[in-house]
Amino acid sequence: MSIKKLNPEHFEQECTTVWSFARRGKWATHNSKYRGNWAPEVVRNLILRYSKEGDYLLDPMVGGGTTAIECKLLNRNLLALDINPNAIELTSKALEFNCEYNPKIRVELNDSRKLDMLKDESIDFILNHPPYADIIKYSEKKIDEDLSNIHDLDLFCDEMEKVAKEFYRVLKKDKYCAILIGDTRRNKMYQPLAYKVMERFLKVGFSLKEDIIKHQHNCKATGFWVNKSKEYNFLLIMHEHIFVFKK
Repeated sequence: MSIKKLNPEHFEQECTTVWSFARRGKWATHNSKYRGNWAPEVVRNLILRYSKEGDYLLDPMVGGGTTAIECKLLNRNLLALDINPNAIELTSKALEFNCEYNPKIRVELNDSRKLDMLKDESIDFILNHPPYADIIKYSEKKIDEDLSNIHDLDLFCDEMEKVAKEFYRVLKKDKYCAILIGDTRRNKMYQPLAYKVMERFLKVGFSLKEDIIKHQHNCKATGFWVNKSKEYNFLLIMHEHIFVFKK
C-alpha cells in the first residue's frame, strides 16, 4: 500500500509533564475508528524518548495498531499482542504500507498476563494502553479473559498486577515501561483507577520515572454529559495518566 503522508508535518517532541493534542494525527495508516486507541502523537513521543532504532519493543494490548504503525515508521522491532482477534486483524492490515524501514514486527493473539514466548529481560521498552476496567468493552463478553469485561475495580487491579509482573520479568534492567490509563466514576464518586494500577506496578518492583497528564479532547457524548454534570453536580474527567516506570 502506498501512503501519501508517512510522517507528521509539524511534530515536536514533548518536554513537560502535560501533553495535549487537540487534533489527532492522521499520517500513514492511523485512524480513530478503533474506539479507545491512543493517539499516534503519544506513541511517537514515548518511542523516541525511551527507545532507539533496532530495539525490540512490546505492546501486549495493541488494539487498532497505533504502536505497530509507529514502530514500522521509526524502525523499532515489535511484538504486538492482543487477546481480541479483531485487533489482530486490524493491526495486520494497518501494517500494509511501504516505508524506508522494514523492522521485525510480529502480530499474535495472546493474553498479556502470560508472556510465555518471551525470555526474562529480553525487551527494551514496553508500551501499554490497557482498558479502564469496563468503560469500553472491546469484546462484549465474547472473550472471557478480556480485561475490559471486568467491572469490579479491585479485581481489575488484581489482573493488572499479573500483567505488571510479566512486564517486569521480560523487561531488561534499567529499561522503561509506559502505560496510559485513566480514571472513572462509580456511584457518582471519583475512582482513581490510574493510581490504583500504578500502585500495583510499584508493588512488583518498578520505580516511577514520570507521571504525565494527558488532556483528553473530543470525548464521545461530551455535549450530553456537560448538561448532566450541571444537573447532578459532578466534573467531567478530561485527563488521563501516562506512567513511565523504570526497572
